[in-house]
Amino acid sequence: MESPIEALEEILRYRFEDRALLLRALTHRSWLSERGSPMPENGDNEQLEFLGDSILGFIVSEALILRDPGAREGQLSQRKAHLVSAAYLHRCALALNLGHYLRLGKGEERNGGRERRTLLADAFEALIAAMHLDGGMDAARHLIQERVLSALENPSEIESIGLLNHKSILQERTRAMGLPLPRYSTVSATGPEHAKTFTVEARIGDNLASRATGASKKAASQLAAERLIQKLSVSLSAGTAEPLP
Repeated sequence: MESPIEALEEILRYRFEDRALLLRALTHRSWLSERGSPMPENGDNEQLEFLGDSILGFIVSEALILRDPGAREGQLSQRKAHLVSAAYLHRCALALNLGHYLRLGKGEERNGGRERRTLLADAFEALIAAMHLDGGMDAARHLIQERVLSALENPSEIESIGLLNHKSILQERTRAMGLPLPRYSTVSATGPEHAKTFTVEARIGDNLASRATGASKKAASQLAAERLIQKLSVSLSAGTAEPLP
């Protein structure tokens, strides 16, 4: 009969040479404390989480630059922030059913630890470190590419986690330039209820505006903001973008 550890290895598509590393990545301090360990931090996953955080940041940064060499530093930072956030890593951990395999103290388990965002995000980072220590950077990169960076290949997923938050970028840019903050309005909604399309206008002041259509107001407003960023850049180059008096 397959053990829980073997089942997790099947999901990861990776076989550990040193399963003690995997066990440590799955071990919360509460599990050791309840067993009377004098120094529970020597066997829990907190150090691995610390290492995994750094590995994750490096591999995500590398992937983002390779994917979009022309991106600005601010755009890269924003995308990275979403991909390494506790909220997104929590989703990655849930997709692995990682909570099922954690070693938790009874109190932590009663308090919903197997689904808690911070606990699962930390365990996911610890898992990255365990794979790195066991199989090198390639093993960690495989996990991150498959479970974290896969979002970059799915436009709807990118939108849902805010990787391309053009509205935020536009707002920051107008504020820095002393321009009026962007305003958004729904121009039209067409089609049947189950397949509506929305046209949204993004506007800065009286003279700068852009429209876009999408399957949701959110998608349309993001695209309108992206187009307005482009117009703003052209206007700035031409010297026609006037700051507030």
